[in-house]
Amino acid sequence: MSAFEVISAISNLETIMKNHYLVCVKNIGYDASLELSKLYKTIPDPEVEGHAQVRIIDESGEDYVYPKDFFMELELPAEVEQALSRAA
Repeated sequence: MSAFEVISAISNLETIMKNHYLVCVKNIGYDASLELSKLYKTIPDPEVEGHAQVRIIDESGEDYVYPKDFFMELELPAEVEQALSRAA
């Protein structure tokens, strides 16, 4: 692995760790599993992210992989993330 690849991987990991929640903006074919405009907790999974996908905890309460373009990243204030983590 080159130095550039290592730096890129670290940068991607930092982004993943910062963005713990995504908002659903599309649910075509997944109406029962995803609610539009709802926040979903992410689970870091570098393998699926390399394929334009994201792992989230959906309406079933289980973690599944969905297309990344079904969601938008949110940068929440630390206080909000802490409150959401305590509520989960």
